[in-house]
Amino acid sequence: MTASRLIPPAVDPASLPRDLPGLRAHFRPVFEEIARGALERDRARLLPFEAVRALGRAGFSVLRVPQEAGGPGVDVRTVTALLVDLAAADSNVAHLYRSHLGFLDALRFQPQPVRDRWHALVLAGATVGNASTERGGNALGTLNTRLTAPADGDDDGEPGAAWTLTGTKYYATGSIFSSHTRVSAAVVRADGSLAPGRGFAVVPVDAPGVSLEDDWDGFGQRLTGTGTAVFEDVAVDPQDVLERIPGSPEAVHEAAWFQLILLAVLAGIARAARDDAAARVAARVRTFNTGLGVPFREDPLIQEAVGRIAAKASAAEAVVLAAADALDASLAAGAATGADRWGFTGPVPPAFAEAELAVEHAQITVPELALGAAQELFLTGGASDTSVAKGLDRHWRNAQTVATHNPIAFRARAVGDYWINGTLPEGLNAIGDAPAAPSSSAVDAAQPAPEPAEAGAR
Repeated sequence: MTASRLIPPAVDPASLPRDLPGLRAHFRPVFEEIARGALERDRARLLPFEAVRALGRAGFSVLRVPQEAGGPGVDVRTVTALLVDLAAADSNVAHLYRSHLGFLDALRFQPQPVRDRWHALVLAGATVGNASTERGGNALGTLNTRLTAPADGDDDGEPGAAWTLTGTKYYATGSIFSSHTRVSAAVVRADGSLAPGRGFAVVPVDAPGVSLEDDWDGFGQRLTGTGTAVFEDVAVDPQDVLERIPGSPEAVHEAAWFQLILLAVLAGIARAARDDAAARVAARVRTFNTGLGVPFREDPLIQEAVGRIAAKASAAEAVVLAAADALDASLAAGAATGADRWGFTGPVPPAFAEAELAVEHAQITVPELALGAAQELFLTGGASDTSVAKGLDRHWRNAQTVATHNPIAFRARAVGDYWINGTLPEGLNAIGDAPAAPSSSAVDAAQPAPEPAEAGAR
């Protein structure tokens, strides 16, 4: 890992404020500078490396490092509110921190040596991207990427010979801005058998055999460093092989937290649409003969349009922060019951399911609010607002891109199943090829022949 990949805070992390007003005052100059360059970066597809460096120097990447580890230990609600602020400045920059923040929170459930190692590295300036999703060819619930134990049989994560990581990922969000990336993989034991579930390898992005491409071709969120990651026989230190227990408090919390970060990005986009609408209407001179003949800022119909955008932005943020409160409550319940510690074998506290439910409710409503705000922005002006130079379309493009990450229809069905049948939702943790549907003839052949009906049966 080269020193240039580390961005240590220029302030003592433990001295950072922990309250939202104090943190907003601390980060305001950085966020304002990021906002000033957002339009030009989007137009010219300029990756926000300097924005990431400025945030790292200001301590943004260490906010969730616990106080006992030397960090500020800022709670989920406060970090979520800051993410909304940052997304309003530039949704791409807020989005690319999703992987790092998710990794930091997952550490809370890992063994103490793992927590100690990575908290120290993050305080020294390390950041962690993500490489989980494969583009195709992996069956649902499986991964083609392989993390192979050393042949000497040392596959228990203790210091020893290196493991080997091989595979290709897509959507490696944030990795090109980071010092490390966390890679999900099928775990191959020393005897060649596959371990159940999956594991993670955390590797330096400049390690031999690691290749990152900025080849994401979506029409929105084009500056998040999302793209292909290739791992060719990458050596992995055994202490950076992390186990994931399916259905554990860690798995439930991380799924909810990863989705909440996307929702915070959407709330920030809605706020940006509100601010652009208000600013453009306040400055507009031209009007139409079909209106009242008064400046747009005095026209009640235009005022109503801006008011509706503002209401959507306010509602989106309120829903997101309510879900953040549920995550804070689940972490408090985990600490009270020991469910936040590695090796916990008891039932997952109900607060974790409640947090997942809060996020899933938000996932159904917040995208619609953000997309509505971004769309209705164009009801507050004329055709000139479609100018590429103004870049007002980026709010809708970015919101639509974020909203498609996890299909809303599936979430709505799960929430409905919960309210009807009490079925707890399943967090998103796997994407892959669905099993091929059998042909109708094959289905018929597999069905037992119907028994003769009794006389008079209906």
